[in-house]
Amino acid sequence: MIPKKQPRNTPFLFSDYETLLNHKNPLFILANKINWQIFEDAFLPLYSKDKGRPGKPIRMMVGLLILKHLRNISDESVVEQWSENMYFQYMCGEVRIAAGAPCEASELVYFRKRIGESGIELILKESIRINQDDAQDDDVIVDTTVQEKNITFPTDDKMFKKIIRACWKIASINGIKLRQSYKKTLKKLSLNQRFRTNPRNSSKARKADRRIKVIAGRLVRELERHLKPENKDFKRLDLFKKALAQKRNDRDKIYSLHEPHTKCISKGKEHKKYEFGNKASIAKTISGVIVGALGFRNEFDGHTLKPALEQVAKLTGKQPKHAIVDRGYRGTHQIGETTVLIPKPPTKNQSKYMSQKLREKHRSRAGIEPVIGHLKQDHRLSRNFYKGIFGDNINVMLAAAAFNFKRMMNLWKSSFGLILRVLLRYIQAEIGAIRPIISAQLSPKLLTERFQNIMPQKRPFYKPELGRFNELILG
Repeated sequence: MIPKKQPRNTPFLFSDYETLLNHKNPLFILANKINWQIFEDAFLPLYSKDKGRPGKPIRMMVGLLILKHLRNISDESVVEQWSENMYFQYMCGEVRIAAGAPCEASELVYFRKRIGESGIELILKESIRINQDDAQDDDVIVDTTVQEKNITFPTDDKMFKKIIRACWKIASINGIKLRQSYKKTLKKLSLNQRFRTNPRNSSKARKADRRIKVIAGRLVRELERHLKPENKDFKRLDLFKKALAQKRNDRDKIYSLHEPHTKCISKGKEHKKYEFGNKASIAKTISGVIVGALGFRNEFDGHTLKPALEQVAKLTGKQPKHAIVDRGYRGTHQIGETTVLIPKPPTKNQSKYMSQKLREKHRSRAGIEPVIGHLKQDHRLSRNFYKGIFGDNINVMLAAAAFNFKRMMNLWKSSFGLILRVLLRYIQAEIGAIRPIISAQLSPKLLTERFQNIMPQKRPFYKPELGRFNELILG
């Protein structure tokens, strides 16, 4: 059902958040900068007018999603912290202190599914608008990274044992009595697999591996004989058979039973040869605003560039002139109106000025690497906990939106310090202008005597201050 509107101007005994909270807090400023009405207009048609209980306020749900990735916490934690943090409540549209949890953590799951990828992309678009002119650069830097899935490191032994346990569970749910469960046998085989690096135990461990695979196949075939094709668990048996039949060099292998779409990606990292998840494309401006974030499976980097640039044009309203990429995108030189700049030796026809300009652009490409690092460490891109391909696509966009919001919060936080730094530079420039005059008229000894006469005589620690004063005035 359509959500109820949050009360705004009802009388209350105590002060509201507008009076209590610090108006210079970055979260307070962000709550007033975001245009919440666009989310109301876009998501309200997704609710039924007369069926079901009234939904939670749209601003509250969108605010919780933003806060989750902004603070790098889980659904459960953001719901718990909401009742403890007044700025969280103000961000989500509350005007006064609210007791209790805003919603159940599972309601965030249903809300993400309700708004879909287009709704998450709308949040990313609003985060780009918040950054104003910094998001309107003519050039963008594009790179890909791996978004790892929340799965254990895959091995054949782990997967076969999971298939056996899943078969036990399916048989129990459907009331099927297995001819043999192999529980005691599996326990003995697991003991034989220990210490496989010891030459005496290696042969025994390999035999145990083969035996466990045979047991998994037997249980799958027995369930296949007993279950009907219309049974909901019958489709899982096809996944089990594919996992049992795959070979070492097969393509599109199964690495996880609960995340079968996970890909094995090798990016050439020395410390991590293989990563299991999906590929994510990130596009940012020279100023540092992320203007594009898309999820892919394991395509060649050059094939991801066209969809990435189309998303940039959709979110910013303009087509970038240049896309600065690394050599992983080789083979692509022009996409529509955008010129793809790939590092390569200068040609004979290029002038020295043009070669220098291109070199500066290629050197600026490295600026996207720390951005990807912050996305992974601060905004939940390093480990994706959302399920399925849909979860892969929305996680990268929510992380990018949180990065853009955090960028502006840091600027608002340091605005006072920026004014002080500008003032200090002006004072240093003025001192630099009069320094030669003072140095010519006053010797260090005379200057020291006058400085000591100015200072009170009770304080005993003027030597460091005196040294800094001489260094500032006399250079």
